Amino acid sequence: MKIAIIGAGGVGGYFGGRLAQAGNEVTFLARGAHLKAMQANGLTVKSVLGDFHLENVQATDDIETIGKVDLIIVGLKAWQVKDMAAQLNHLIGEKTIILPLQNGLLTYDELRETVGPKPVICGLCKIISKVEAHGVINHFAHTPEIVFGEADNTKTERVQQLQTILEKAGIQATLAENIQKELWKKFIFICVSGLMAITNTNYGELRSIPETRKLMIDLLNEIVTLAREAGIPFSEDFVEKNISFIDSLAPGSTTSLARDIWAGNPSELEYQNGTVVKLANEFNVDVPVNQFVYSCLVPAELKARKG
Repeated sequence: MKIAIIGAGGVGGYFGGRLAQAGNEVTFLARGAHLKAMQANGLTVKSVLGDFHLENVQATDDIETIGKVDLIIVGLKAWQVKDMAAQLNHLIGEKTIILPLQNGLLTYDELRETVGPKPVICGLCKIISKVEAHGVINHFAHTPEIVFGEADNTKTERVQQLQTILEKAGIQATLAENIQKELWKKFIFICVSGLMAITNTNYGELRSIPETRKLMIDLLNEIVTLAREAGIPFSEDFVEKNISFIDSLAPGSTTSLARDIWAGNPSELEYQNGTVVKLANEFNVDVPVNQFVYSCLVPAELKARKG
């Protein structure tokens, strides 16, 4: 299969590397020193599932040189997708599939608005990885997974074929029974990131200090209430299960949104707590903790985007 990986960071670098290792024709769209390292030395993936190195990696910063492909995996940050979307038209053929793996709920619609509805499916990933050095990806915890499906949850031939391709590459690939619910499940969990950012905590601190733990629980309950208003059913113990999972995470770990904000970089704020606030206004749901988190972080986000 001919595959384009848009963004060669912790997400695109890992999954693209696995697909290339399995013999697919993979081209990475990357930039800067990371791109130059891949072109000169190949791609190294360090993984708790086994390290590997790819020689002669196909990588470029010019999307027009890639040509039409069968599969496009979009591994960018959520806020980067809208500006990149139009360029994907260079890659789209009659049967091309676009698989977005961003956090949040908005990327699917943003892509459809630009490239049309036909090629785009819904997707998300669960992975803990990072660019350790130029040309080096480090996957350092848990088994990565891609969850995906058609927006209407029909089991079309193309998504079943995609599941086979991913599984042959050693990627845990789940064809969702209800992809909208899966997107919301991850969305609810990641919105804790904003609270982490403004409290300047890691998971261990956030969950162990009574005041921040209560804020975290309230924040999650607000989004579950919103999800139910939006027609996404969740069980009564859903928040409790999320808290149990958070309690199991490495105490010193942090989220990418929090790290971006602390570093003064643009973040996915609008695609996380910002989306909660926007949808809450649409559905007339009170989300005071999320509103507070979002309002406190907007100034830092605006400064970061002004450069």
